[in-house]
Parts: sequence; structure tokens; C-alpha cells
Amino acid sequence: MTRRTDAHPRLDRPDVLAPFFSTWRVGTPERQRQTVDAIARAWGRRPWPGEDLRGYHVYTGHDGSTLLHHSQWASEQAYEAFAKTHRQERVDEIDTAVPGIERLGLGRYRRYRSATREDRAAAVAPGCIVIVDVEFESPDADRQRAWVDAVFEALESEPNPRPGGISAHFHLGTDGTRVLNYAEWESARAHLDALAAPGDGVGSATPQWERVQNWPGLKNSTVNRYDHALGLVPR
Repeated sequence: MTRRTDAHPRLDRPDVLAPFFSTWRVGTPERQRQTVDAIARAWGRRPWPGEDLRGYHVYTGHDGSTLLHHSQWASEQAYEAFAKTHRQERVDEIDTAVPGIERLGLGRYRRYRSATREDRAAAVAPGCIVIVDVEFESPDADRQRAWVDAVFEALESEPNPRPGGISAHFHLGTDGTRVLNYAEWESARAHLDALAAPGDGVGSATPQWERVQNWPGLKNSTVNRYDHALGLVPR
């Protein structure tokens, strides 16, 4: 069976080998709420797909228009089996409840590295999720890893660490062109204050951060804030 939970997912679970992220555009805050409710109903009345799905989480975008979806699979093969047999019935029910949802694509990733604040165990639950989506000009797995490693070097050498950050989990797109950072923050205000501090982004104006921001082949990056709205796990 399916159980609803308010708990945030654990991004560094060793048994999650195929983390997926996708975005839906629904248009308004009211439709965000309606869609989350429709997802909860469509999943809650059906059996859990199986032990290979560790968890499924939905987040409402602070833009008032989008929903972020994060599913934690044991393998891509397990997802493909679910998609062939059980996904469409859920999609149809959700689309009947909230017509006109625009699905912007499914991103397949592998988690590469994570950084967690030393007092994470004592910290409050994340009050805001920040997704940094980085795109490169062409596929290059070595470049993906090297860029993330450079981010860690910049973080470790940061002279003025910003308060409020809890963790950061870097995922490499299986297509070789993208990196997604799922970052937990204490609040949206803490993240906004970090962005407003001197420097470009959350880092200071150091050579290490300048190297990250001007990496060869870096095409673009986006930053979006979300609230955790729905967690679904096996009972």
C-alpha cells in the first residue's frame, strides 16, 4: 500500500541508483494545490508499485506555477516496467482532475557527491528546497564530474560561508549534459540573503568560484525554490 508522509526524502540513500526529476507547469497556485491533491488521490487508492520505488515526492514552486517531482528508483529498468503497466492510469486520473498540465520532461540522473552541514542531525527540517540546474553545450561525463569537484573546492575554500544552508546533493544527468544540485536550506529567506551577499550567487568573489562560473562549455544555469508538498512511500 501507499503511505503519505511529511518527511523529506533522504537524497544520499545508497539503494537509490536511479533518481529522477521532472517539472510540470500547472499555471497558478490554486492549480498547484489541486494537482498535488489529485496526485495524492491517484496514488493513494492504488497499490505501491513495488519495492524498487523507494519514494516519490512533489514540491510546489515559489513561482506559483510549477511542480517539481522527484522519484527514487532502484534502477531505470524498474521505472520502465512501472511506466509500461501502471503510470498511464495515474496520469489519466490526474489530468481528468486538473486538465491542461504541461509536462516539461523527465530528467534521469545519478547522484555523484553530497555535502552536509556538520550539525545536520540537529538541524530543523528544511524550510526550502533549492534546485540548481546546470546545462553544458555537449555531452561530456568527465566535464560533469570535474565541474562538481570544482564546486566542492570553492565551497571548501569559501571565506564567508552563508548561514542557512543544510545540504547539497549533486546529480549527473545520464545524457552527459546536465548537473542538478538539490540543496536543502533552512528557509527561502536564508537562500535569498545568501544570493544578496557580495559575489555572484551564493559564493564569494574568489578565484575558485570564478572558475566554477566560467567553466568551459557551460551553457546556462537556473535556480528555483520549492516547498515540499507531498511525500509518498510504501506502507
